[in-house]
Amino acid sequence: MQAIARWAVLCIALSIFGGAALVHAGTPMREEKAGMLAQAKVTPLAARATARARVNGDITDEEIEREHGKLVYSFDIKVAGKAGIEEVLVDAVAGTVIAVEHESAKDEAAEAAREAKAKARLEK
Repeated sequence: MQAIARWAVLCIALSIFGGAALVHAGTPMREEKAGMLAQAKVTPLAARATARARVNGDITDEEIEREHGKLVYSFDIKVAGKAGIEEVLVDAVAGTVIAVEHESAKDEAAEAAREAKAKARLEK
């Protein structure tokens, strides 16, 4: 039954977004911590379709992480003709969009630096 649901979501995503959905369909989702994907009730493919239904553009980065205590899929989406990116958070349990935030290039660089610093601390 899950396989049929996955195929249905893929077919819907392809009909809505064209071949661009295939770019990420076979790409493994990056995990902030190992085992997070196993905790999700929503598949990465379904979360991608939900995010792209909210913000139309190209997904440039994606991961599953904890934000404010919630397990979420985070998608960075580049919208044509708009500077910066839109970060779309999809609840990994309920499958709903819980936030859409615009990040300028400066904001994105600062976030990457914070994440690299936190990762370095964890590796010590």
